[in-house]
Amino acid sequence: MMTEEVIALAQKVWDYHHVNNSLEKADCILVLGSHDVRVAVRAAALYLQQWAPLLIFSGGLGRLTEDMWTETEADKFAKIAIEMGVPQERILIENKSTNTGENILFTRQLLERHNLEPQSFIVVQKPYMERRSFATFKKHWPDKKLIVTSPQISFRDYPNDEISMEKVIHIMIGDLQRIKIYAEKGFQIYQPIPGDIWEAFEKLVKLGFDEHLI
Repeated sequence: MMTEEVIALAQKVWDYHHVNNSLEKADCILVLGSHDVRVAVRAAALYLQQWAPLLIFSGGLGRLTEDMWTETEADKFAKIAIEMGVPQERILIENKSTNTGENILFTRQLLERHNLEPQSFIVVQKPYMERRSFATFKKHWPDKKLIVTSPQISFRDYPNDEISMEKVIHIMIGDLQRIKIYAEKGFQIYQPIPGDIWEAFEKLVKLGFDEHLI
């Protein structure tokens, strides 16, 4: 049930997942695929605002999209960018990855095939996956300059016809757990989790928001 207590606890977790980077011009924009096409819109807008001269879309079909779409996340996102006015020749597509680690690994291979060596990235992801994307990217590609951003949408406004508030909270809680566990497993760099954030996590789990826990 979406009580005010649940909303308040979830807002704390939502805020923690944001890394609050300021935009700076970069060599490329790397867009991590997902169910949320607003990520593609945000990335295309950044390109059109000349924050970077190249757009890379990365993503096959993941756990949330394999039952939703027949087209890969990267291909679907690229079409949105082209419709918004991004030239097709300024887009690279990696459409085999199924998780954030593969996004980075397969993108690196794609860039190598094109003889490109960007040193700075703007990574665009869903709002509640900013921090985990940052931590994963820095583990696999520590020498690159990184800015992470997402669609500029508030927590209360984020749910839509495709993803409910309840579903968002379930996923956010799972991602918070992964920030802790994946660092311990060596999949990501360590991110400190303040005590009040972990307390919110534990309360939400007790309230039944546990569908996406490991």
